[in-house]
Amino acid sequence: MIVYCPEDFLKELQRGDYPATGPACAKAVLMIEPANFTVCMESAADNSYMNLADTADPQRALEQSRGLGELISNQGIEVVRFPGDPGTPDAIFPNNVFATSSNRFIIGHMRHPGRQKEAEREDIRAYFRARAYEEIDLSRRDCIAELTGTLIIDSARRIAFCGMSRRVDQAGLQAMHDTFDLNLIFSFELQPHEYHTNVILMVLASRACVIYPGGFSDPGVPAAIAKAFPGRTLILNEAEKNAFAGNCIALTDNDLFMSQTGVEALRSSSHTALEAWGFEIHSTRLDEIEKAGGSLRCMVAEIF
Repeated sequence: MIVYCPEDFLKELQRGDYPATGPACAKAVLMIEPANFTVCMESAADNSYMNLADTADPQRALEQSRGLGELISNQGIEVVRFPGDPGTPDAIFPNNVFATSSNRFIIGHMRHPGRQKEAEREDIRAYFRARAYEEIDLSRRDCIAELTGTLIIDSARRIAFCGMSRRVDQAGLQAMHDTFDLNLIFSFELQPHEYHTNVILMVLASRACVIYPGGFSDPGVPAAIAKAFPGRTLILNEAEKNAFAGNCIALTDNDLFMSQTGVEALRSSSHTALEAWGFEIHSTRLDEIEKAGGSLRCMVAEIF
């Protein structure tokens, strides 16, 4: 089911037909190392977090990507790494292109032609085929669906939140509802300057969320989402959001990963709230990669 207004979403929640029966966190993550990293002018057309005046340092970007992989691995989480492709030098955010749900391997349909090339990688497709995942290729359908950039999933309850922007259309919304095998999607409009939902909203291990209310066109939307996580909704301010504090991810019930930029922007009250909910924050510096308009969560595609 897809609902489009806060009232309908709250009615569905009140029905109580959404028990937490699935895994809240992935069993592994997929990362793609940057190769000849650049800041893509094409993507900057609708990504206000990018600054084309920033000069990219490819070696530093590679070192920061590898540092993130080590940080995650050190917490006992498997990291499946793939080498970068010089033909797609900004292909460092695989969560927009590749995702999994149960035994399905999902390939997204990117809006910009430059990033559409990422979906063609045969080595990544072969990896999941060899592990008996059913391949569902949205990149060959008439839709725009940038997967978990646009779609924020409460995996345990199979509830998702989709912010509509130029990175997802109605056909893509329906395709993601079907292919991720979701019980419910709450769809809503983002503010025009926001491009991906995962900058302003993240569900943490299906038991908490962080949210920046100013990124939603309808103020009733973040209020409704907060009711899905009573007592465990962290309201970000604009400075925290702009520093990518919302572009974080819980990879276990207690291990929360956030870029050093985001951690440094957190107010003491925000840090205290996350710790009180049982999250240990792990961080690493990703400022070189953040020049491309995304951060830590964008760099990891979940493998369920």
